[in-house]
Amino acid sequence: MISKHYFIYTFGCAMNEYDTERIAASLEAKGYIPSDNVEDSDFIVLNTCSVREKPQAKILSYLGQIKILKEKRPDMIVGVSGCVAQQEGDKFLKNNKVVNFVMGTDAVSHIDNVIDRALNGERFADTQVDSNDFSISSFQRKEKIAANVTIMKGCNNFCSYCIVPYVRGREVSRTPEEILNEIKSLIDKGVKEVCLLGQNVNSYGRNLSTNVDFPDLLSMVNKLEGLERIRFVTSHPKDFSDKMIYAMAENEKVCRYLHLPLQSGSDKILKVMNRKYTYADYVEKINKAREVMPDIEFSSDFIIGFPNETDEDFNDTLKAVKEIGYDRIFAFNYSKRPGTKAYNMEDNVPANIKSERLNTLFALQDSLYDEKLPALQGVQTDVLITDINDDKEFPYYGLNMYNRKVAFSSDKNLQCGDTAKVLIKNAKRNCMYGVEV
Repeated sequence: MISKHYFIYTFGCAMNEYDTERIAASLEAKGYIPSDNVEDSDFIVLNTCSVREKPQAKILSYLGQIKILKEKRPDMIVGVSGCVAQQEGDKFLKNNKVVNFVMGTDAVSHIDNVIDRALNGERFADTQVDSNDFSISSFQRKEKIAANVTIMKGCNNFCSYCIVPYVRGREVSRTPEEILNEIKSLIDKGVKEVCLLGQNVNSYGRNLSTNVDFPDLLSMVNKLEGLERIRFVTSHPKDFSDKMIYAMAENEKVCRYLHLPLQSGSDKILKVMNRKYTYADYVEKINKAREVMPDIEFSSDFIIGFPNETDEDFNDTLKAVKEIGYDRIFAFNYSKRPGTKAYNMEDNVPANIKSERLNTLFALQDSLYDEKLPALQGVQTDVLITDINDDKEFPYYGLNMYNRKVAFSSDKNLQCGDTAKVLIKNAKRNCMYGVEV
């Protein structure tokens, strides 16, 4: 019997990575073997992201390469899933003959049926969205130390630049019982850390009949035996509450790291973005979190060159980065996304100005972070080991409670899943290096 192989190319966020695991589990249950090489694969899925223009362009480029492969192997099945699939639907199927099926964001809930239809030779688009409830059936997960767990889907915020509410639907939460059962099953398989996923985790529970919000859920997960760490993304600043701050502080397994996207330091731009907070509102929440947890570290997202962003608006963003002192930032040039409220606004910041501003922002962040690095050397930190490579000078690798990457050496024979206390000898921007003590 000839083995069949599958290949999944995942673009975008952690929720896409989680959905990729669900797709892979279904394919393996049908006898497919994972491959790292698209050329020898029989079933290919591109799990896509439409939040920015560049990933969508990469998808079309990748399909061009796959077209050449399929001309030689016409029996190869090619599917497109995720947000681009949801956004484009039948149009994507019509414009890309190499594609056998288009699977929207909710279709992964019945992935077995999607795969069967594709294997039976049907060419189709499945993009129906269900915002009434949200449940994920148990599926076979790969053994790992850290795992993602989706707790909700969708978004009700309708930021003017964002396509998510249109491709992921309205906010719907899984029940606490279902989430806890999934995490318990992961713990039984050796997972020590979970990352709770949602477009806006602070809205968790609002559609449920049970009176459980996200801080309550954190406390429930914190009580699970065998679990050592809890992370979560993403928090919307307008919903980040004092209750949330105290939940982070009081539950010892919750990491002291918060990703809280500001997007712009200009109140004028924030208003047009429909972010529903001012810079002063945001800073108040940051200061409160630092008051309760002095060691907490922050990261943020920024969109550069939003329509009508002036030099003054951009300087407000630079000022915010200086004042807040982020430990890391993620920033991107604005690009129009079809279907969003900002799509009809004139994209009037020239591309060269966007690039200059983006480079300026990154240079500022790098310089500010470099000033922090000396203080990190000589510090001891607990690292949960997720990878081991004996060929490297620092064979053990993992994250600490502040989401910092750490590579280190040890005289002991450590295993993935162990937590080691590491003395940092050299702190660099992308990783810290040390030795177990």
